Amino acid sequence: MRAARTLAVTATAFAALGLAAPLATATNGPSSVTVNSSEVQRGGDGSNGVTVSPFAVHQGAILTITVRGCAGGTVTSNAFATTTLSATVNGVSTATARIYNNATPGQYNLAVQCGGRTLTQPFRVLPGQGAQGGLGGSLAPSSTEMAVGGSLVAAAALGGGLFIARRRRMSGAV
Repeated sequence: MRAARTLAVTATAFAALGLAAPLATATNGPSSVTVNSSEVQRGGDGSNGVTVSPFAVHQGAILTITVRGCAGGTVTSNAFATTTLSATVNGVSTATARIYNNATPGQYNLAVQCGGRTLTQPFRVLPGQGAQGGLGGSLAPSSTEMAVGGSLVAAAALGGGLFIARRRRMSGAV
C-alpha cells in the first residue's frame, strides 16, 4: 500500500514538472536574425553577411555585431556609440556595442562601413535594464505562471488534506 502511494506522489510530481517545463523554456523571439538587403553585396547564402545577437536588447545591454567578408570597418547607429570591427578571423569580423541607457525603445538600424560598402541590419531596443543583481527580479510573473503556480499549491494542499483525513480514519482518531 505504501509503495502505491509513493508511486502516485512521484507520478504527480513528474506530471506537474512536465506541464511547467514548456513555460520555463519559452522565449520571446529569435536571439539573432539575418536580414536580406537588395542594395548590398550578398554572401553565398543570399544574406548581406551582417548578424546581430541578440536581436532584441535592453537599454544599457551589449549588442554583438558579426560581419562576414569584411576586413575591419566601423559600425554606427543612433542607439550606441560608433565602434570598430575587430580584425578578421576566418573571414568574420565582430564588434560589441553597449546600447545607451537612455535609448528610446523601438526599432533601430545599424550601418556597417566596410571597404567602400554600407551594410545595414535592424535590431530592437527594449525598455528597462533588466534585473539589478541582488535587488530582485525586473519582471512580474505572467497570468499563466500565476495560474500554474496557484494550481500546484492547491493540488498540494488538497493532497495533504486527503492524506491527513485518511490517516485519521485509519488510526481511529476522533
